[in-house]
Amino acid sequence: MKTLNVDVAVIGGGTAGLGAYRAAKAHTDSVVMIEGGPYGTTCARVGCMPSKLLIAAAESVHQIEKAPAFGVHPQGEILINGREVMDRVKRERDRFVGFVLEGVDEIPAEDKVAGYAQFVDANTLTVDDHTTITAKRIVIATGSRPAYPAVWNELGDRLIINDDVFEWDDLPQSVAVFGPGVIGLELGQALKRLGVDVTMFGLGGQVGPLTDPEVMAYADKAFNEEFYLDADVKVESMKRQGDQVEIQYLDKSGELTTIMVDYVLAATGRRPNVDKLAIENANLTLDARGVPVADHYTLQTSVPSIFIAGDASNQLPLLHEAADQGRIAGDNAGRFPDIRAGLRRSKISAVFSDPQIAMVGETYKEITDRLGSCGCFETGTVSFENQGRSRVMLRNKGMLNVYGEQGTGRFLGAEMMGPNAEHLAHLLAWAHQNKMTVAEMLDMPFYHPVIEEGVRTALRDLNAKLHLGPEMIKHCLDCGPGC
Repeated sequence: MKTLNVDVAVIGGGTAGLGAYRAAKAHTDSVVMIEGGPYGTTCARVGCMPSKLLIAAAESVHQIEKAPAFGVHPQGEILINGREVMDRVKRERDRFVGFVLEGVDEIPAEDKVAGYAQFVDANTLTVDDHTTITAKRIVIATGSRPAYPAVWNELGDRLIINDDVFEWDDLPQSVAVFGPGVIGLELGQALKRLGVDVTMFGLGGQVGPLTDPEVMAYADKAFNEEFYLDADVKVESMKRQGDQVEIQYLDKSGELTTIMVDYVLAATGRRPNVDKLAIENANLTLDARGVPVADHYTLQTSVPSIFIAGDASNQLPLLHEAADQGRIAGDNAGRFPDIRAGLRRSKISAVFSDPQIAMVGETYKEITDRLGSCGCFETGTVSFENQGRSRVMLRNKGMLNVYGEQGTGRFLGAEMMGPNAEHLAHLLAWAHQNKMTVAEMLDMPFYHPVIEEGVRTALRDLNAKLHLGPEMIKHCLDCGPGC
């Protein structure tokens, strides 16, 4: 068996692993990266990029369907060629993966170890049956994988995860999506708009990542206008019948309903890939899910020489977050024992549904848990249904809730569903990271007519409720009609 002695070993070659490797290399040349699967990152291969390609195709169909409302009438039937749709998705996906692989190819061969790592102790790893690595510091960046009930495996190849969707050569006739979270909503709505019969189920009433009950109720209603969504379904049975799956469930009126679908898409969440690392041998303190507990700012675990980053850390499973965590963990592993707190940016997340969903800063649940008992915060709101620019574009669906702290007037966070929510969220995230007050945000420039004026309306409502500004004026005309 080959033996290596290094300063830093990074387990995983995804977004967090690559970031950790490069950050550690800034301090020492003695760094190896261990990867057992294909390089290319979850985002590029099966996550954010291929899903957006599918969504883009669906949006093009939706725009044609909306055209008659503007007095524009496309001639003839809309023909959706599933093979052409999936061909473009895969071609462009492979292009994005190629960019990542170009970066990986620049890493010296001696710094890359192929195989799956396991802990022998806090400083020793074995990689498959061919290499033993003794490392002064270790970064765990093993990512995550889809999680679903094991009994579903009885459905065989009729059970799919999001990874499988992007290997299709053609679109199916019907799909049942379990899990109306980020992945389920994005893929389910896109498939529906591309002509696939979609039924969506969830448990517990959760829709998307939202925690604000008002925004979540709006989202549930909006999606149900497009496809059947029961966010708290009672499934009686699910079994394979030939090349289809029979699902029996109680509908919203309590009636037993049976559907046959080509596939069941499991979008019921992800689990960190730490369960096959023999992590018990490292004597790490673990949380309830078996994930190493780490400092939020340094990514250092209970064992000072071990760090964790990215989806494996069970914090915020998003590419920008994984990249940040990877840099922090790798930097600290490289400079050890001179540990530094890294920049942790304000939280921002988005669901690329239509309307989009976005969340910024503290969630409604986090704020109510922290301040709810003392009534120390208020909520400002705006509906996009009559917002000027949104209505002009026939994209007038959604609502935005913004939260502010009593006394200080500081902006705490926001949850929304609405047009251009991805862009609105960025503006609000910048304000949150700069610790701005609601009054300071209202002093910023707003053009007319833009969707961002809806943000100003919500902030004005919030400022009034915080007793830091005047009451809202109905149909205020200081920036023109329709605001």
